[in-house]
Amino acid sequence: MIRRIDLRGSSVDPRDVLPRAAVDVESVLHTVRPIVEDVRQRGTEAVLEWGEKLDGVRPPSLRVPQAALDSALANLDPAVRAALEEAIRRARLVHEDQRRTDTTTQVVPGGSVTERWLPVERVGLYVPGGRAVYPSSVVMNVVPAQVAGVASFAVASPPQKDFGGLPHPTILAACALLDVHEVYAAGGAQAVAMFAYGTEDVAPVYMVTGPGNIYVTAAKRLLKGRIGIDSEAGPTEIAVLADDTADAAYVAADLISQAEHDVIAASVLVTTSIELADAVEAELAIQVPATKHSERIAEALAGSQSGIVLVDTLDAGLAVVDAYAAEHLEIQTRDAREVALRVRNAGAIFVGAHAPVSLGDYAAGSNHVLPTGGCACHSSGLSVQTFLRGIHVIDYDADALRDVAHHVIALANAEDLPGHAAAVEVRVNRPSGG
Repeated sequence: MIRRIDLRGSSVDPRDVLPRAAVDVESVLHTVRPIVEDVRQRGTEAVLEWGEKLDGVRPPSLRVPQAALDSALANLDPAVRAALEEAIRRARLVHEDQRRTDTTTQVVPGGSVTERWLPVERVGLYVPGGRAVYPSSVVMNVVPAQVAGVASFAVASPPQKDFGGLPHPTILAACALLDVHEVYAAGGAQAVAMFAYGTEDVAPVYMVTGPGNIYVTAAKRLLKGRIGIDSEAGPTEIAVLADDTADAAYVAADLISQAEHDVIAASVLVTTSIELADAVEAELAIQVPATKHSERIAEALAGSQSGIVLVDTLDAGLAVVDAYAAEHLEIQTRDAREVALRVRNAGAIFVGAHAPVSLGDYAAGSNHVLPTGGCACHSSGLSVQTFLRGIHVIDYDADALRDVAHHVIALANAEDLPGHAAAVEVRVNRPSGG
């Protein structure tokens, strides 16, 4: 069901042999480009037509009526509402601690630099709708944007044939719980283009965040620059670093939980214990057939993107998971927290036997919009900082400028930019009003 990669005694670079889900975004750009251009030229009508063509339903209107949001919340299963409210509460606790404050550095008397943190003015938040329903993604996008102080934001989610062209009612209910009133029945590349260019019914945004399929990712790539983006999300992935103390049933369940997302989802176990590897394979043989989405899961686990990696030592295992830089990394070892603090590259780290990825997906308080495809070695997950911009405010008086002028002039001339030097010299040699 899942292949093995034996790195014991090997000096090979793990990046050359580790399984990795591969998605060729470039291959769909030719499909996405005309959609984006059509939305730019024809606006709302193009978004509606592409929704009808690609999602199989034409929404009655692009914007979801407030009555539909209210109705979705009123009819939400009480248990789901309670779970969403608790997820929102915990997410707010974590994200409110990410707030930044302005800082002023007095460089010299009369010369200071202040770093101000200002929110993006308007953002578009994308919530996918495909094989699964993701109200949790509403929470993960909206909460940090609200905490950051974003003044204006809108949510887009694909129209659903089963719900008369509206997004899934659970997504609408989550929006209502979060006091989001601007919601659009739009998905895929056309939704990203709608946000980027605006239409007669939608004001353009400065940034688009949220996960999506390859077409959403391609549209983000095409429009980056016109808009800011959080990341180019790839297939979801989990890595589990485990030793002989790990519970094979837990590990198998966690590998399955990620494989459930998609046939190209990646599930990787890195272990020092061949006995654990054998036990996990035995558990997979039991657990996979018993799951609802067993065919999808079995295909993902058997794919080239998944595998069990055998290593000699825990240090070697840490080197492997750092090279892999997983979206989600679980540590199921002795002294799991100590081991977790040695990890350098991961989107999010889940410590010990009682912190499965599922907890982070919904109710740990952390954010589940995370870097994929090895990008965790240089990028972070969605947070309050995603929606903030640091702006330096430079405030120097005449004496402070005069004191450093010779250094500025020397560096400007060294770079053969005499105009830069002159902009300082004119102030030093002819004070204002002279």
